[in-house]
Amino acid sequence: MKNLAAVVGLVIVSIVLTMQVWGEEKTVKALIDSDGVQRVELVGGSYFFKPERIIVKVQVPVELKFRKESGMVPHNIVMEAPEAGIAFDLPLASDPKIVAFTPTKPGVYPFYCSKKLLFFESHREKGMKGMLEVVE
Repeated sequence: MKNLAAVVGLVIVSIVLTMQVWGEEKTVKALIDSDGVQRVELVGGSYFFKPERIIVKVQVPVELKFRKESGMVPHNIVMEAPEAGIAFDLPLASDPKIVAFTPTKPGVYPFYCSKKLLFFESHREKGMKGMLEVVE
């Protein structure tokens, strides 16, 4: 009986720890490093981006470091906001990549994965999307 209680306790602890990892903050506010650059890390995977929402300051350079979690499904990251000085469409890979830009206009700008297989929902429709919020 004591062994069963110990096993149940370990299962509960495992579930709680898993929830904490997967329940990490969905919003990240970029801090400005000593060199004046805002740096944010983003991970994409099975129809998600972490974080889902990124907050940066206008007119301050940004370096967005992104990578893909392991898996066979191809993903990319697209952000189309040329009016704010932001426009890219890059593949996600397990090796991190960095895209640099300086947002020129406050606003909320979507980013997403544009991949789609035949007649199925697009990755964006499955939830692989997020928002970049540029603030004063």
